[in-house]
Amino acid sequence: MALPTPVPRSRQYQALGLSTLAFTLCFAVWTVFSIIGLSMKTEFGLSDTQLGLLMATPVLTGSISRLFLGIWTDRYGGRWVFGLLMLTSAACTYLLTYAQNYPMLLLGALGVGLAGGAFIVGVTYTAAWFEPERQGTALGIFGAGNVGAGVTNFAAPFLLVALGWQGTAQVYAAILAIMGVVFLLAAREDPLAAERRQQGAPGMLEQLSPLADPRVWRFSLYYFFVFGAFVALALWLPHYLMGVYKVDIKTAGIIAALYTVPASLFRILGGVLSDRYGARKVMYWTFLASVACTFVLSYPATDFIIAGVQGEVRFHFEISLYAFTVLIFILGFFMSLGKAAVFKHIPVYYPKHVGAVGGVVGMVGGLGGFCLPLTFGMLNDVIGIWQSSFMLLFLIVAAALGWMHYSIRRAERVEWQTQQVSTDLPELATPKAFVLDDWRPEDPEFWDTTGRRIATRNL
Repeated sequence: MALPTPVPRSRQYQALGLSTLAFTLCFAVWTVFSIIGLSMKTEFGLSDTQLGLLMATPVLTGSISRLFLGIWTDRYGGRWVFGLLMLTSAACTYLLTYAQNYPMLLLGALGVGLAGGAFIVGVTYTAAWFEPERQGTALGIFGAGNVGAGVTNFAAPFLLVALGWQGTAQVYAAILAIMGVVFLLAAREDPLAAERRQQGAPGMLEQLSPLADPRVWRFSLYYFFVFGAFVALALWLPHYLMGVYKVDIKTAGIIAALYTVPASLFRILGGVLSDRYGARKVMYWTFLASVACTFVLSYPATDFIIAGVQGEVRFHFEISLYAFTVLIFILGFFMSLGKAAVFKHIPVYYPKHVGAVGGVVGMVGGLGGFCLPLTFGMLNDVIGIWQSSFMLLFLIVAAALGWMHYSIRRAERVEWQTQQVSTDLPELATPKAFVLDDWRPEDPEFWDTTGRRIATRNL
């Protein structure tokens, strides 16, 4: 969707810079339990399952809130929604420090999780400032705010040692509150604000109408892995490293940062590649590399005894700490490309429903960040194998790759049969040629004989 009036580059960059910084701080707060949760585990005598639930609880709030925050941002714009969200999250983070038992910790974690809803607010706000052909790069830069998890993994251990978990939470609350005030004062209304006021707020059913498209839910599965698994590993890795490799909390935090930083910063590259080569190709790269990495990481330390010609042959297989660090870096790199590619799709297919559709996709992805750490803890308690977490991730990414490839091949057959170009494949051609100004399910030209939505053009 074209911008209503040309926007100066300086204002575009200002909006992008403010939203990216704000999202970075929100993400740092959202993942703070990956570090302070380890201190809470000792202080309150928590099991791995209880720790997994505590780490995952903020992700639940952040995920569910994305749907409503996305709709509110479509209605009212990102400036006020983003600013007030940061102030509310800061207050909840500060109140967490008064928790005296495990139920109170869970309640506080629900409030802290509101910071995770900042993602869809920022996506909607940022996308409104940029032309369609530049949205992939802009959203990739914004999404690099995931580096906030790396900030937490690197800085929070030192704060924890110096101030305790309560002091660490108070520092985080103060910084986020300051950013909320700065955003309200410095951010501008997005270029679509005047159009929203002129047209009036759309109804809830109208905003949610694209959710009937199965493609939205397929994108959601992709994001369940590339983002949900990213959040889950950002929370789980310090505990995993301390359990498997017996490192201290500072070392575990630094190594975990070697995963979270590339899994965040290279999202910028993912946006650029999605604009240049197509988001679908980037998704193929992401899933194929992730299948390989998770397969290797899922293999536990094993002693082999083989019946040889001259007797037993024994050897030992184990992934060293160095090899683990390299593999987790590679996994984070490709997941970062995938995160950008998923959200490159949304403004292309649903230009007037970025908040609603992005809210659902972000919610499902965030639910991955909630379910997976909890499942990791349960697998540890039930199966007793640390690598079971990567076994689960291997199954998820393999399923996502299979579904994506099946859908693309099916769309190719529909395109050949109807001599029309399916909007399921714009990234394999020229994305700008397929931008739909609006989604009109009642218009026959958007449907083929099998009931699949398509867009026609003269070739």
